[in-house]
Amino acid sequence: MSISLPDMPALLDRAKACGVMIACAESCTGGMVAAALTQLPGSSALFDRGFVTYTNAAKIDMLGVSASTLAAFGAVSEQVAREMAQGALLRSQAQLTVSVTGIAGPGGSEHKPEGRVCFAIARGSEVVSETQEFGAPGRDIVRKAARDHALSLLLRAIS
Repeated sequence: MSISLPDMPALLDRAKACGVMIACAESCTGGMVAAALTQLPGSSALFDRGFVTYTNAAKIDMLGVSASTLAAFGAVSEQVAREMAQGALLRSQAQLTVSVTGIAGPGGSEHKPEGRVCFAIARGSEVVSETQEFGAPGRDIVRKAARDHALSLLLRAIS
């Protein structure tokens, strides 16, 4: 699996041009999206904050994810990704948020295999979610692929 960061200067330029501030809500990536965004000089013009919510309790406490949504669908679900993105939007100064929740590995189950990662983008009242299956190439590769996909989603959302 080839991993490449999206065009980060383009992301910065587009966010600045549109006056868009970004926040992220991360689980399996553990802050990798925020780290990539803040590597850019001038990133304070586009990045407001990041929420690393690795446990269900953190998702509930920090982002307002519903315990009933977690119970019904599990942390690795588009429903939870959507609530994470919405929660980050409500708890930040951002106009655009991305969320990431998944199973980086090792492990997983028949119903939620290793490499399954759910994403959501929230902007205003619009929330779009999707699931990517990265397979089981190893924890590090899944996390980097999830980071890069989240950044690509942000870039597309600003375009």
